[in-house]
Amino acid sequence: SNNMNGPLPEAPSINATAPVGSPVAGLNSEALTVISSIIGWSYVIAWSASFYPQVWLNFRRKSVVGLSFDYISLNIVGFVCYSIYNCAIYWNGTVQAQYLAEYGPPLPVQLNDVIFALHAVAITLVVIGQIFFFERGDQSIFIGVKGALVLIGLASVIQLILAIVGVESWLFYIYFFSYTKLGITLTKYIPQAWLNFRRKSTVGWSVGNILLDLTGGLLSFLQQFIDAINSGNWGVMIGSPVKFVLGLISIAFDVLFIVQHYCLYPENGQKGASPNDQGS
Repeated sequence: SNNMNGPLPEAPSINATAPVGSPVAGLNSEALTVISSIIGWSYVIAWSASFYPQVWLNFRRKSVVGLSFDYISLNIVGFVCYSIYNCAIYWNGTVQAQYLAEYGPPLPVQLNDVIFALHAVAITLVVIGQIFFFERGDQSIFIGVKGALVLIGLASVIQLILAIVGVESWLFYIYFFSYTKLGITLTKYIPQAWLNFRRKSTVGWSVGNILLDLTGGLLSFLQQFIDAINSGNWGVMIGSPVKFVLGLISIAFDVLFIVQHYCLYPENGQKGASPNDQGS
């Protein structure tokens, strides 16, 4: 990859079998490296595909009633943060050098992570467009969610200033977005689960999205495990806490949504819900 800040400085290397700065530096087995890459592309395909059933459902119904606007609001901010984190670690030489000095190789971000994050931003913007054009009832964004998003914006500006003046490292600044994404992932599904509970229905919320998301979460977890074994450096899991916890949290909520759809509210599977359903 092309580094934005010129050549990557020499950094400590642990069992390096590839040039420092390569996403697979430090891995020992060529076969496991290939398997990891295949799994990486498999989960980026599953996770990326998981956005489309919801887009299609909204289009087919010409309605977004049943889709939590709080969830979508948190989702777009979370994926913008995740994009900044992934792009910086994949392309920025300064951030790469600081990461490798701190954790050692390999870098925790590969090309498929960058593509996934940027695609997620794009497709979530499509859903936001659908909210404006299709029937949406009288749902609005909860004031607590609005407040949280404003605080995230202010904090990111403050962190940027601290990084520019040298009070903190650029790696620390990038990790601010990493942990913000983590915090959003911990909470973003709650409004949708609560909306389904209040309506006693999952109509308007695509189960196809959930099944693909569950597949992606399991594959992401498997890739991190293989990378850790192959490099002999379990820091690859700790060094990318977002990626690791993202998988675990996604799996837990996906199971909850599957229970809601197939066990708790299956009788409402074909019945429409009132256009005036409001989620908070």
